[in-house]
Amino acid sequence: MLPRLAEIEKELILRRKRAEKEQWLGEIEGSDLTLAFVRTKQADTARLTLRTPVALGVPTVPSPNR
Repeated sequence: MLPRLAEIEKELILRRKRAEKEQWLGEIEGSDLTLAFVRTKQADTARLTLRTPVALGVPTVPSPNR
């Protein structure tokens, strides 16, 4: 997921540069908001990759006594 988020961030930066060049104010604002979201998602994802998985085990059904 992190490589895809990095790719999206790169594309947004390029889109924002084009919007600045063309003076598309709405596009600049939208790019800024989306970049903030992507960067937050990257930080959250990176933090979650550091967590140790928890083994929950496999539930079992007790056999009936005969």
